[in-house]
Amino acid sequence: MLTRLRAAALVFALIAPAQAFAWGGMGHRIVGQAAMQALPAEMPGFMLSRQAVEAVGEFSREPDRSKSSGKTHDTNRDAAHFIDLDDNARVFGGPLVSELPPTRAEYEKLMQAIGQDSWKAGYLPYAIVDQAQQLAKDFAHWRAETYAIAHEKDRKRVAWMKADRARREAQILLTIGYMSHYVGDGAQPLHTTLHYNGWGPFPNPNGYTQAKVHADFEGALVVTTTTTDLIRPKMAEPSVCEGDLMVCVGTWLAASTAQTIPFYEMEKAGGLKPGDPRGVAFAQARLAVGASELRDLILWSWKASDTLAVGWTPVPLTDILSGKTPAYPYLYGID
Repeated sequence: MLTRLRAAALVFALIAPAQAFAWGGMGHRIVGQAAMQALPAEMPGFMLSRQAVEAVGEFSREPDRSKSSGKTHDTNRDAAHFIDLDDNARVFGGPLVSELPPTRAEYEKLMQAIGQDSWKAGYLPYAIVDQAQQLAKDFAHWRAETYAIAHEKDRKRVAWMKADRARREAQILLTIGYMSHYVGDGAQPLHTTLHYNGWGPFPNPNGYTQAKVHADFEGALVVTTTTTDLIRPKMAEPSVCEGDLMVCVGTWLAASTAQTIPFYEMEKAGGLKPGDPRGVAFAQARLAVGASELRDLILWSWKASDTLAVGWTPVPLTDILSGKTPAYPYLYGID
């Protein structure tokens, strides 16, 4: 038998429009910039430059700026920005977010089993992991080309690899920007809950607001009170995932949705009224959580690049870095 909450969730899924909100441009920019500024000195030098920090901040806004491109584009991408979890961190009363399968095809089967689909439920964890894995591949190619440039004797090949490494560096910053956006969304509790813009048609014994509080919280409040410099000191110490990345991301999103009730309690107490410091503190804390997670995912991707192959057809990065296999034929392409 369905619980009251799950039954209400199923009804809500059918009548509610898809979530179209995110941190405003400033919030997403801050998450990207703060994470890049917090990277350790041993990361590639191009990533530590002011220009790289600024680029990631701007690219962090791109998944929102690309909206309204067309029905096919929007239908495919909009659900990447959220995941609708119930009060027990389950997707529409189905699977726990910390126990999702590794592919969207498997996730879709789980959703269909409860009469839903992944476009209604959202697929934010998959958007985050997808970009982290792409970044690991980007890093692997950058490392291969950096090694090859230093060891290749043919000047034409060196020239091509230098140009290609520059293209890869631009790709890395774009990938981080997209990952930054989805991580920033995940740090905002209202992107991880069925109660995403007012409490909604659910049991509400505590009388939480039904007002549309989502946009004002993450937009105007952040623009008027928050800067990257204010977020940096609030970031956590690095903590890089050591196990299955989907599990780590799901666990992190479960911790984010656990902040849903504290958010509504804060709003009920007047914390979102102009000048009240409680709303500011809540928003800044969540932005710091997003920036910390983004930094940690970048570090995960850098570490994971050790295990990957590069080029097409692919050759293990370790074979290139050991000098066993020349890099150029695989980077340029042997068809």
